[in-house]
Amino acid sequence: MIRPLLTEVGIFLIPFVAYALFVFASRRDVLNRSSWPLRIVLILSVSAFLLVILSLVLLAHFSGEAPDSVYTPARVENGKFIPGSGSSR
Repeated sequence: MIRPLLTEVGIFLIPFVAYALFVFASRRDVLNRSSWPLRIVLILSVSAFLLVILSLVLLAHFSGEAPDSVYTPARVENGKFIPGSGSSR
């Protein structure tokens, strides 16, 4: 559960890191408040939210089994563990 959360937090931070690298490359002080005007922070926040939404949509669309698949739960047969799976009809 923590890995998907950290992945989304990482995706959210991408625009801010890119801007910090830009500020650093332009030889300005990254930690100076004047390097982070409110307008820029708002633009970065909106773009970060859009990236997170896009990543969630892509994750939902391209992960998991096919929509017409049937889930078979995990079970134990003759003392042997058989993992669950999704299979097409």
